[in-house]
Amino acid sequence: MTEAAPKKTPLYDEHIKRGAKMVPFAGWLMPVQYTSIVEEHRAVRNHVGMFDISHMGQLLPQGEGVREWLNAILTNNLQKLDVGTGQYTFLLHEGGGVIDDLIAYRTGEEKFLLVVNAARTAEDIKWLHHYIAPTVEVPSRTGAFGAVAIQGPRVVELFRALDVDLPPRNHIVDLTIGGMPVSVARTGYTGEDGVEVFFRATDAAKFWNLILATGERFEIKPCGLGARDTLRLEMCYPLNGSDLSPERNPIEAGLGFFVDLAKPKFIGREVLLKVKEEGPREKLVPFRMKEKGPPPRPHYAVFAGESRIGEVTSGTLSPSLNWGIGMAYIDAGHAKIGAEIEIEIRGQKFPATIEKKPLYKKQSLPPGTAAATTPI
Repeated sequence: MTEAAPKKTPLYDEHIKRGAKMVPFAGWLMPVQYTSIVEEHRAVRNHVGMFDISHMGQLLPQGEGVREWLNAILTNNLQKLDVGTGQYTFLLHEGGGVIDDLIAYRTGEEKFLLVVNAARTAEDIKWLHHYIAPTVEVPSRTGAFGAVAIQGPRVVELFRALDVDLPPRNHIVDLTIGGMPVSVARTGYTGEDGVEVFFRATDAAKFWNLILATGERFEIKPCGLGARDTLRLEMCYPLNGSDLSPERNPIEAGLGFFVDLAKPKFIGREVLLKVKEEGPREKLVPFRMKEKGPPPRPHYAVFAGESRIGEVTSGTLSPSLNWGIGMAYIDAGHAKIGAEIEIEIRGQKFPATIEKKPLYKKQSLPPGTAAATTPI
């Protein structure tokens, strides 16, 4: 059997026109960078950047009793969502491991939008249909709709130039921009202020070019997956498939805030309750290298003295800090802020320190920004 050819987002031609380096990612051809990862990263930290996120799944659970049904599947509490608001949450299997992390928006009294990881979309659909209620349906608009993330401290200025007032943090609104119907959510995956905008695939190129043209005065740059990864890692936002997996649960990942164990029922609840009571055997911790040297990478071993205590799940050279950073699962007994560890890189051990989240701290972050994440 041969693998299916990678799919193209509705913005593929725009990426090619702007000279993006394209790579296969989660079954899609995506831009990894246009100029350089560092330049695009700094554009988001200092001005504004725009990412194509059309590869992500967009699912639309709806029908009578959909909120109660979905609330028995996802970990966070959907009963707390008013129409027009969203929350970060997890889809777990019965053993408590993470199938996917996602954002759930309540778009109507009995309507939701789930924005899910590109690599997990098909599995999510299969899982949701396995537990489907008779009065509920879960259509997918993946492919028929596109999406972009517009992130950075000048994002409010950019939208004011379009005569658009942005919704509050974690809210979603339907608007018309440039004659195009769009949904604008005040969410993101960078640690900066910003939005994620959903639109018809047929409007994708027009919307993309409108934003880039309007954003020129605000020093906007189109950005690729490379900068998206370095930005999220500085904030200690997890990456599904690396920091999150079916073998790991949200408690181990330090994301128990997004698990409402007070709910009487959701898939994986009993396992997580036990983990919470007994304490996880391993914890996901952020770390920073203590010396200049090669950057840490996934699967590098972590040591305390002569004992191997864990493994790196994400690592990079931080463009903001100009220092090697990463996250690793390590034995819970060693997972203390300030603890000294060593990362084995190409047979040599390099010293590092366990840090407090986030690794990158920005004084001017809007309230709540650092707590909101979006999958990729």
